[in-house]
Amino acid sequence: MDAIFADYSISMSEFKRNPAEVLRTAGEKPVAVLNHNRPAFYMVTPKLFEALVEELVDRELVGLVRQRLTSVDRAIEVDIDEI
Repeated sequence: MDAIFADYSISMSEFKRNPAEVLRTAGEKPVAVLNHNRPAFYMVTPKLFEALVEELVDRELVGLVRQRLTSVDRAIEVDIDEI
C-alpha cells in the first residue's frame, strides 16, 4: 500500500462530483485523491503550493552554499559598493 501524505483523502469519483466542496472542506490542508485506494494526485491550495516551492528552492540554495563553502580558498573578495 502506498503512503498517503495528507490529512484528508477522497475517492476519485467523490472528488469528481464536487471538487469545490472538497477544497472548502479541506481548507488549507492537502487532499489525497485516490484511484483504486492509491493516491492518484494531491490537491493543494495555491498558498500551500507556493510554500512547497519555496522550501524546495531553499533546500537547493543550502546545497549550493555548502558546496561553495568547501572552496572558500578560491573565493575572491569584492566590495559590495562596487558591484
